[in-house]
Amino acid sequence: MTPTARSRPPRALVVAAFAAIYIVWGSTYLAIRVAIETIPPFLMAGTRFLIAGLVLYAWARLRGAPSPSRSNWRAAIILGALFLLFGNGGVVWAEQTVPSGIAAVLVALLPIWTAIIEWIRPPGKRPGAAVTVGLVTGFAGVALLLAPGVGGTAIDPVGGVVLMLASLSWAYAGIISQEQPLPGSAVLSSGMQMLAGGALLTVLGVLTGEGAALELDAVTPRSAAALLYLIGFGSLLGFSAFAWLLRVSTPGRVATYAYVNPVVAVFLGWLILGEPLGLREIVAAAIIVGGVGLITTARLRSR
Repeated sequence: MTPTARSRPPRALVVAAFAAIYIVWGSTYLAIRVAIETIPPFLMAGTRFLIAGLVLYAWARLRGAPSPSRSNWRAAIILGALFLLFGNGGVVWAEQTVPSGIAAVLVALLPIWTAIIEWIRPPGKRPGAAVTVGLVTGFAGVALLLAPGVGGTAIDPVGGVVLMLASLSWAYAGIISQEQPLPGSAVLSSGMQMLAGGALLTVLGVLTGEGAALELDAVTPRSAAALLYLIGFGSLLGFSAFAWLLRVSTPGRVATYAYVNPVVAVFLGWLILGEPLGLREIVAAAIIVGGVGLITTARLRSR
């Protein structure tokens, strides 16, 4: 069923949901960087999504949402793995070596990956001229950002590649999410995906030795506050808004947050953490966001 075939939600609610994924999610890159200063990344992310998922799941069930079926849980596990284990997990791991603002810029490749996936995935949708120019422009910006010896602050190439793959996983999940047998309640669906993704992230953290490395006495109030922000705003508010928008809008429109988040993240990283912001970073970010903008605009016009 297409979004136009559904009953249209209130415009104010749609605007508020987009504001949440535009601004709040832009700030989460900074919060992640602060949280992992003293909390191991996978366990931090696992804790974040397990707590938020439990709250959303309990809230939905108490408000009368029916018990999810086995197929509902299977879909939630698939999406939880793609969105959170590979998507968010890649981000939190990479931010150990990549500045938060640059991480947001590389995650902004999401609409580019979405266009590529929709092109190669049957029945396939060949990109038009504007989308093709956007693809080339976006990857040119990435090349400039990650190229060694081009001036500015060197970006860890491994972290950069992990962020690109995390963005790819998120894009694929966004496309297939509308085909999955998820429960009718968006709140319940979000909670299930967070529980699944949080459990997978926690297991990954334990398997990679983060449990032994975690020292609760060493966790600073600053990191704890950042984790609480990620739970309350990044997950309970942001991810719920995102999951709901995927039901009432299209992947292309929802993906527009990818070129607003970097602006917010780069500014906050520079302002609060003093992250370096040289000419190369500014130019590369502008090129990437410009390519994303070309693709998103062209796709919106074609729908």
